[in-house]
Amino acid sequence: MRRTRERAGDRTRRPARGTGGGELVSWGVDNLPYAVFSCAGQAPRVGVRYGDKVLDLVPALHDEVFAAPTLNPFMARGRAAWHDTRTLIQNKLTGDLSVTERHLIPLEQVELHLPFEVADYVDFYCSLDHASNIGRIFRPDSEPLLPNWRHLPVGYHGRSGTVVVSGTPVSRPQGQLKAGVFGPCEKLDIEAELGFVVGVPTTMGSPAGAFDEHVFGVTLVNDWSARDIQAWEYVPLGPFLAKSFATSISPWITPLEALPRIPGRAQDPEPAAYLRRQGDWGLDVQLEVLLNGEVVSRPPYSSMYWTPDQMLAHMTVNGASLRTGDLFASGTISGPEREERGSLIELTWNGTDPIKLAGGETRSFLQDGDTVTIRATAGALTLGEVSGTVG
Repeated sequence: MRRTRERAGDRTRRPARGTGGGELVSWGVDNLPYAVFSCAGQAPRVGVRYGDKVLDLVPALHDEVFAAPTLNPFMARGRAAWHDTRTLIQNKLTGDLSVTERHLIPLEQVELHLPFEVADYVDFYCSLDHASNIGRIFRPDSEPLLPNWRHLPVGYHGRSGTVVVSGTPVSRPQGQLKAGVFGPCEKLDIEAELGFVVGVPTTMGSPAGAFDEHVFGVTLVNDWSARDIQAWEYVPLGPFLAKSFATSISPWITPLEALPRIPGRAQDPEPAAYLRRQGDWGLDVQLEVLLNGEVVSRPPYSSMYWTPDQMLAHMTVNGASLRTGDLFASGTISGPEREERGSLIELTWNGTDPIKLAGGETRSFLQDGDTVTIRATAGALTLGEVSGTVG
């Protein structure tokens, strides 16, 4: 496993929950994302981040479920357990730290691992702006949206075995580029996404119930994409090799309970009955995409057309079962402005308008040695980052 570190300079608020003033909470008690970590010579186990440290939950809470090398056993306990555990951790960190402090381990002493065992992986296509841009690029003489797009959240099944933790190197994929031509991808791209992690499973044949009874939390996702391979192979069944070689996720899983919710984007026409929203499941998450350390885009999740509760409803309406550890992602997050596009194919309009970087370099698509980092905030919270280098 690669050692994964977060960027320095984060601020932490110590006071009890609910203090005002707009102060950045960052890695304070209102956040508390979960991770799987290890120290030198020790087995991986579960902790939560607090400031620039990780709270070791096994000794702090005296609960052996956190001795597992994955979050899956804890996530399977359900919403009441998630809430009670979060409250207990918050109380320990806002009370007398004399006991808890010895279980706080500096980040520089830990290695972060894939936080959960991925059961199934589904990727959606929920951004109206992204779907419209892609339609205009590939079908310039047609309507940008296909007839089904406003009626259901389009998605496809990915490869759970190629979901990797932030910091894992990404090899340039190979595949068919056109008839009779096989070789390395020449249009390697990224997709800035938000992923949703399932804790509580369902029984096959029964659609999922309330969204927050099943979904434990969120993680940042980079769904690496081979655009030239994708263009040749995706008709009629969708992407295959172009999307199956690597999907990077953050080591931090932010509890759903921590996230500020907002109304979703207006939808026209009204969705089918099973897709009608039962509450506000828009999320106030602002992403940044960095290429070799330089910010090239700021995609707003608040602009997404389909909300995560609708994704879950559509994914299970036919009776398909959920499993603990299922990951479903939003698809590329893009806003209406150029600087809000969450993929290079949009930012450069399929390479025809390259990005200009500091120092005079330009990029249409990724070159070997390039590092892409996606980071995000949710209101006053930080969701960490997911990073990968092509090589």
